[in-house]
Amino acid sequence: MNTVSDPAARAADEKPRSAEGEQQAAQKLVEAARILSEQPQAIQLRYLETLTEITGDKSNTLIFLLPMDLLELLLKK
Repeated sequence: MNTVSDPAARAADEKPRSAEGEQQAAQKLVEAARILSEQPQAIQLRYLETLTEITGDKSNTLIFLLPMDLLELLLKK
């Protein structure tokens, strides 16, 4: 007899809910990608928002990644 307190039954009940959550998350990512691809400046704004959030906590170390070709141009000057 399967009851809600049975771990196997709970796990079986959670699988469909988990799958639905994964599907909804994937749909949200597709929508976000569509919006960002239509408005290139949106990704730059999101990047700046993320940096602002990260730097709000002084215990974090922030590392900026630069493309090598850009770094070479900066070093030549």
